[in-house]
Amino acid sequence: MNRKTLVVAGTGTGIGKTLIAAVITEALEADYWKPIQSGSLDHTDTDEVRSLITNARSVFHKEAYRLTEPLSPHAAAKHDGVEIELTKLNLPETSNTLVIELAGGIMVPLNKNELNIDLLVKWQAPVVLVSQNYLGSINHTLLSVEALKNKKIELAGIIFNGNANPASENYILQYTGLPCLGIINQEQHITTETISRYAQLLKPSL
Repeated sequence: MNRKTLVVAGTGTGIGKTLIAAVITEALEADYWKPIQSGSLDHTDTDEVRSLITNARSVFHKEAYRLTEPLSPHAAAKHDGVEIELTKLNLPETSNTLVIELAGGIMVPLNKNELNIDLLVKWQAPVVLVSQNYLGSINHTLLSVEALKNKKIELAGIIFNGNANPASENYILQYTGLPCLGIINQEQHITTETISRYAQLLKPSL
């Protein structure tokens, strides 16, 4: 896969998008961008990914929106008295590959009328979908894939994160016809060595 931009999107919130984004960023020695940060401004997702990357090529681009509360982007923006505008969410200029991490799932609202998926339509960049194994994950993953396909958004493949569940993983891959780009067994303590190890495993599929 030779992509200049990859969007790391998830089937929900808290399923490991930041971890996966760090692995892909390291594997491709790519730039990283989290356009919307909601909460945790003292240690953002950008800070977390930066701390896990060891290559010297990656550049970490500044967030377009830094919102104080750990809420859905539209709610966090309202709390801060701002409105998220898609016209201000343009891809940063870089000659390197760019890895983008979305805030939350693909149908998360950004403002009164627009969702994350509208941002994906604007960017027209292929999506790496992160799925975590839990009860209900098949439903959430298939719904996410269906929504992306309906908007004609290219899906590069799926990465499974968390405890392995071959039955669920195989069903999702068979039903969607998408490739599995990798399986990450999320560990309790994530270090630069962890990221480097998974980066080497995923690199051939990216």
